[in-house]
Amino acid sequence: MKRFYIVGFLALMIFDTLAQISFKAAAIHAFPLTMDSAWLSRVFSHPWIYGAFVGYAGAFFTWMTLLKYAPIGPAFAASHLEIISVTLLSVWLFDDSLTLIKIVGGLLILAGILFLAKGEIAHVKAEAEQQAQ
Repeated sequence: MKRFYIVGFLALMIFDTLAQISFKAAAIHAFPLTMDSAWLSRVFSHPWIYGAFVGYAGAFFTWMTLLKYAPIGPAFAASHLEIISVTLLSVWLFDDSLTLIKIVGGLLILAGILFLAKGEIAHVKAEAEQQAQ
């Protein structure tokens, strides 16, 4: 089951990251925002918009599968790992800045996920011990 969680959350992070990066690339291509047929044509003529659709669809199905098995607290926290991956890829692909605040925020996200996972593991062990008695 541990491998299932690792692969599942990695897939979720990849799909979510693909969606966000794709939307950014499509938005850059479709600029300026004019809310008319010419703008929609620019949006849908760029292949990145379809990457965003694939990313969202993949994230949805991955998330639904994970929720069937994973405890909601740690799962919800881990589902936000894409914030870190999107931030790092945005620095590389879009020349966004990586500030100390963003680094500290990413580390806090990781720490929160680890604490929630550790608490869930302790809870599962305690339940198993109670059932064994």
